[in-house]
Amino acid sequence: MTKHEVVEKNIALMVLLIVVAISFGGLVEIVPLFFQKETTQPVAGLKPYTPLQLEGRDIYIREGCVGCHSQMVRPLRAEVERYGHYSVAGESVYEYPFLWGSKRTGPDLARVGGRYSDEWHRAHLYNPRDLVPESIMPAYPWLNENTLDGQLTARKMEAMRTLGVPYSDEDIAGAAVRVKGNTEMDALVAYLQSLGTTITTKR
Repeated sequence: MTKHEVVEKNIALMVLLIVVAISFGGLVEIVPLFFQKETTQPVAGLKPYTPLQLEGRDIYIREGCVGCHSQMVRPLRAEVERYGHYSVAGESVYEYPFLWGSKRTGPDLARVGGRYSDEWHRAHLYNPRDLVPESIMPAYPWLNENTLDGQLTARKMEAMRTLGVPYSDEDIAGAAVRVKGNTEMDALVAYLQSLGTTITTKR
């Protein structure tokens, strides 16, 4: 009986060898990424989210927006022509969790910041069909009615700082004041307007 036959006839041994092969391959592919500057260092000009943008990001997650909108432009010609510069890892070093995604029921939002006015975003979120009649996106009118109190914003920023986001004590101390009184719509629009603005290219 050859060695090959021994492996083929011993399921436990075959499973063990498969796990070893996959683990080795994974280590070879993944471990170097932890030591590459382009994957661990922020791109030039990258800034942490402001308190209002951070709250907006949480609303974006809460409302399930990432379920229909990816935030990752692939390095393919068609994608770059439509959405802008392809996404790079250095843009996401302050993202916990990152929201790249792969689902595109709606368009990718990685470069949506600054593409439309605040008023456009407000109208679109309030009732998408007012601006895009064929849209299947749900409306979010309650975002105009819900007001933020900022009570937990500083704690969120402290948690992000433990993960490496460079918030200063001054940033954290003034967080509640900068958020309090704004609506959830204000926060979500502020977040959307920040997306993809660090890397810009002429379109």
